[in-house]
Amino acid sequence: MTHRLLIMGPQGSGKGTQAKLLADRYGIPAISTGDIFRANIAGDTELGRRAKTYIEAGELVPDEVTTSMVRDRVAEDDTTEGFLLDGYPRTRAQVDALEAILQDLGKPLDAVIALSVNRNVLVERIKRRAGIEGRSDDTPEALDRRLAIYAQETAPLLDFYREHDLVVDIDGSQTPQEVDAALVAALDAKLGADA
Repeated sequence: MTHRLLIMGPQGSGKGTQAKLLADRYGIPAISTGDIFRANIAGDTELGRRAKTYIEAGELVPDEVTTSMVRDRVAEDDTTEGFLLDGYPRTRAQVDALEAILQDLGKPLDAVIALSVNRNVLVERIKRRAGIEGRSDDTPEALDRRLAIYAQETAPLLDFYREHDLVVDIDGSQTPQEVDAALVAALDAKLGADA
């Protein structure tokens, strides 16, 4: 059974943690746009050079570049049994592009994981992460901006996936272990007990 998954949730919802746990459990690659950018830049690919110019200028990498990188990554051999996308798509144009890519490859999504977390919990998690990792981008102001962008641009994408009966809703405010257990149970129920 394949596990072609997409995980969505606001900053601090635990997407990265859960993506790694699920990828390890199902033996599939967790594919984040950040990892794709870094790999292309490190590999000095044409797409990496294009992305680097935008990143160094402090601008968002255009959809066409990001989508091309995602297309290349999900076509790689290690995605035969599935993959878990984290951080893409973020806009409706990216949803449409991803649908076209997956249709061309014959690799439709099996499920979309939606992590929901109370705003106060998100703020506490981000503060804690900023203290531990010393990330300069984890400020209350930056979080406010990211949450506003997520609510305006990304959260509505779940409506598209709900229309296609792909969404698995998970309360991400629990401990990582509890979220993992809830995710596995929900995915088993959705995709079949042998998942």
